[in-house]
Amino acid sequence: AGFLISSWKHILKANTDAKGNSTLTPDEKRNLAANFSGYDISPDMVRLSLVNLYLHGFADPHIYEYDTLSSQDRWNDRADVILANPPFMSPKGGIRPHNRFSVQSKRSEVLFVDYMAEHLTPRGRAGIIVPEGIIFQSGTAYKQLRKLLVEEYLVAVVSLPAGVFNPYSGVKTSILILDRALAKRTDSISFFKVQNDGFGLGAQRREIEKNDLPQATREIAEYLRRLRAGEPLDSFNPTLGLIVKKEKIAANGDWNLSGERYRENGQRSSDSPLFRFEEVCTLEYGSSLPKEKRVEGPYPVVGSNGITGYHNEYLVEGPAIIVGRKGSAGEVTLIEQNCFPIDTTYYVKQVDPSKSDIVFLYRILKSLGLPDLRGGAGIPGLNRTDVYQAHRIPLPPLEVQKEIVAEIEGYQKVIDGARMVVENYRPHIPIDPDWPMVELGDKSLFRIESGGTPRSSISEYWDGGIPWATLVDLPPDNFVTQITSTVRTISDKGLQESSAKLIPADSVIVSTRATIGRIAINRVPIATNQGFKNIIIEDKSRAIPEFVAFAMIRLVPTMKEWATGGTFAEISKSKFCELEISLPSIEVQKEIVAEIEAEEALVQANRDLIARFEKKIQSTLARVWGGGNP
Repeated sequence: AGFLISSWKHILKANTDAKGNSTLTPDEKRNLAANFSGYDISPDMVRLSLVNLYLHGFADPHIYEYDTLSSQDRWNDRADVILANPPFMSPKGGIRPHNRFSVQSKRSEVLFVDYMAEHLTPRGRAGIIVPEGIIFQSGTAYKQLRKLLVEEYLVAVVSLPAGVFNPYSGVKTSILILDRALAKRTDSISFFKVQNDGFGLGAQRREIEKNDLPQATREIAEYLRRLRAGEPLDSFNPTLGLIVKKEKIAANGDWNLSGERYRENGQRSSDSPLFRFEEVCTLEYGSSLPKEKRVEGPYPVVGSNGITGYHNEYLVEGPAIIVGRKGSAGEVTLIEQNCFPIDTTYYVKQVDPSKSDIVFLYRILKSLGLPDLRGGAGIPGLNRTDVYQAHRIPLPPLEVQKEIVAEIEGYQKVIDGARMVVENYRPHIPIDPDWPMVELGDKSLFRIESGGTPRSSISEYWDGGIPWATLVDLPPDNFVTQITSTVRTISDKGLQESSAKLIPADSVIVSTRATIGRIAINRVPIATNQGFKNIIIEDKSRAIPEFVAFAMIRLVPTMKEWATGGTFAEISKSKFCELEISLPSIEVQKEIVAEIEAEEALVQANRDLIARFEKKIQSTLARVWGGGNP
């Protein structure tokens, strides 16, 4: 029922006036709710969904127990909009469907997509989350399905990062956007690539700064708007995607829906002949080497995450390219010396070493985006056949390859030097033992406030004029973040009717739950969630926020040590108030802050240098592909 409830909330929110009051009449809401329905094969899930819908205001919810693949009882039903996240794995031996599908297959993921496409009304639309097999698998049924979609239903494909469904599944997925009417009016399909969704892609899914979803949403909406309005697409250049003609997708008969494949094709130059992947190099299996059988020696043992130990024998002569096969699948590593790649990896074997430079191949393989091809439930995996089918390799003359390698290595040395500065710098306050020590709980100097979260189910609490900070607003790379705006905002009503509090400008914001020790200064009044303790300076003749923020950096190890809790460690407000900082005179505080800020400016210059020279590497590789991005 999750899709139905989210859709219901979206419609209600879209039909409100400036004051947040609904513009729908009770009759309109009843008629709208009557048109929501869902299917599930599990009787238990049907009951749970019915209860969930009822609790969200559906007086007469419609959820049916129905096997869409083997039963024909509701085959004649049609829908204007379908949203679905069908099962990604077929049972062993496949399934036994009825024979009314356009595509004949025993693969459930193929049949589910076929079913949803065929059960749209003439102007129907659908959003379907699919596993990567649907995107590029070479089986006959997969190709037939993609052909059907491209010719009659598909308008856009959104590639999602592997791990977006962690901790439940690490499978790589994409979203198919179907629009039966638009598909008949356009000769192209758009491809968008989301690399970050605002959360880390590991098992914990912690909040991070990078989030492509807002930009992707805007670009997809603009693309669909132009299609519906009949406007030309020539001037539309999405930053997260590209538009590909259907004839190009159909060209080789695979009907492949991996957008990066067409990006590369569009940028390749005849100056660098293209070869099939396996004509240049092959991916060979590493060998099993359990830890108990390793004998300490000079040769690195290499897994999908890099060097995991050492052994007295080697399997491959260096320099060697190692590609993750399981776990960090698709990650490419260059090992300079003889090494032992284990069975979670592939190693790259050159077909003709006289025609390809191993370091050049490493750079090309790094640019291919091999992690995008990983799939499988549980531990992500990379199938070498998928790599062979998805990619070709440009191979200029060997002398040119060596020149490119030398140019890139020059840039890389600059990056490595700058990265040493960035990774090793830490703001430091030289403590004078004569400075007085003050507790954060000193009420004559500080006031400590916690944060809070308004109820997410009440739309009037959100999207107001009050910035509401979460961890995503404090990037991990910053020592002290300057907050002037936040990703999310709350309303006055949300502030008043929750435990959130308005924190005055120029306070010090400290994360104290789960991820402990990120620090910021808010330059505008804000609220925060409950993962923060906020230091409000009551006597600014004795302390400035910049010095307090830098002083808090020294206390991060203590905060982590004092934190308690099961699932999420947290430092309590009472313990937080016991923390002490050294507090010199205002004049000394200002001098120290000025020195640290000058140092941070130099560190930022090195960050900028890294970004600039990484772009130079990309530009160098782009010349191999014939311009643009590799």
